[in-house]
Amino acid sequence: MNIRFIAKQLALLVAVLGGAMAIVAAWGGVQAGLGSEGEATASLALLAAAGLSAVVAVAGWLIGRGTNDFLDRREALLLVVLSWMSAAVLGGAPYFLWTFFADMQGHVFRSPIASIFEAMSGLTTTGATVLSDIEGLPAALHLWRALTHWFGGLGIIVLFVAVLPSLGVGGRRLFGVESAGPQPGGVHPQIRETARVLWYIYTGLTLLQIGALKLAGLSFFDATCHAFATLATGGFSTKAASVGAHAGLVHIIIILFMVLAGCNFGLYHALLRRKFREVFTDPELRVYLFILAAATAAIAFWIHGTTITTTRGEPIEATTGIAIREAAFNVVAIQTTTGFGTADFNLWSAPAKLLLVVLMFVGGCAGSTAGGIKVIRVWIAFKVLLNEVERVFRPHIVRPVRLAGRAIDPQIRSAAIVYIVGMMVLFVFGAFAVMLLEGEQADLPTALTASVATLCTIGPGLGAIGPVEHYGWMNDSTLATLIILMLMGRLEVLPVLVLIVPSYWRGE
Repeated sequence: MNIRFIAKQLALLVAVLGGAMAIVAAWGGVQAGLGSEGEATASLALLAAAGLSAVVAVAGWLIGRGTNDFLDRREALLLVVLSWMSAAVLGGAPYFLWTFFADMQGHVFRSPIASIFEAMSGLTTTGATVLSDIEGLPAALHLWRALTHWFGGLGIIVLFVAVLPSLGVGGRRLFGVESAGPQPGGVHPQIRETARVLWYIYTGLTLLQIGALKLAGLSFFDATCHAFATLATGGFSTKAASVGAHAGLVHIIIILFMVLAGCNFGLYHALLRRKFREVFTDPELRVYLFILAAATAAIAFWIHGTTITTTRGEPIEATTGIAIREAAFNVVAIQTTTGFGTADFNLWSAPAKLLLVVLMFVGGCAGSTAGGIKVIRVWIAFKVLLNEVERVFRPHIVRPVRLAGRAIDPQIRSAAIVYIVGMMVLFVFGAFAVMLLEGEQADLPTALTASVATLCTIGPGLGAIGPVEHYGWMNDSTLATLIILMLMGRLEVLPVLVLIVPSYWRGE
């Protein structure tokens, strides 16, 4: 294991992270100069965190200087996991330092664990927060929260590979570990070019949404923060009422971009190359859109004619138009694992809540910024189930499992099933852990949905972590457990689990 080379690569990543903090600190300093309350302390915290990142980066560079080796598979796995952990620790430093500098004893960023939770939630695009007073956060820290979403959306490592040439052939291994979904391969034969194309598309969609939200009446700051969170399928908002604080046109724009963020980004590259047939015949895209439409219709039917409560706490009559809009927004927000809210679905009927929990597991498409199991894996598992059912009454027929007319590779089929089983095991483990660590404070709906909401990187759940609640009441042990679940969910379980296998460290 070439630890020195790993330290060198981590140093470069930490330097990028620290540079971003310094830029946000400078912006906050400008806001403080314009008279914005609390910005000076927030800028100081960000600047101090940037300085800490610089020290870590220099130390890592000195340890690894002179090494020019390539990454093998084992080193790539370790580098990916350490990158996310380092980014979460350093990315959480501004929150804890702000609490310290502002002398806010007992504030929600009460400990390093709470601060790391917020940063890991941002980077993994979970959107779970420990904040009870979101609007009391300085603008500079709001921007930093949004940036952690945006960096984490397509993955820090994808940016890492796109920007830094020193990885060489190891970059392909790194990209393979980081990229989500069972469909390997990129949109371009060169891995660095693949990462760059994905980031160009990602950035273009983000700028497009910022413009649309600005035209819809949001300030440039709110439009930017919400666009960063939407395209990353994150869910951090600058408002306590989330998207429910804004007008209906904003809801529609965000619905559209959440749907786009939940699609495979490789399809956008295909569109740019005018390969329209490849896009419109993509089986995962079809199933994804069908699930969204069917779930929206079902929930709109269940809430139609009832009185629903908005995230602002206002009761409204769910007429046909409102029922469709609220159902569409919350279905899309949950399935794409964005986690924005406009209504308190914790108060909806049992069938509606159960369907939303199912959508939490399903998630978006492979190759998207969304979390969850991924539509393609669910579809493969469904196909395998149908195939096995047929074999019960037709044992003499051997029929391959097909997707879009092509036989699915047995290795991909097995990997999809193993991943789903692994997610279910971790989900049960997480729920038990929350109940054991929190005791009577965590009822069954809270514990179950806290596990799935962090593992599948959604954010809000049911019970005490509903769409108008937060995670700040949990103790540090519970938050640490959920941090691990978020990391596992973002890296799709196996890259993290492999680090506890003894033979991995022995190099066998």
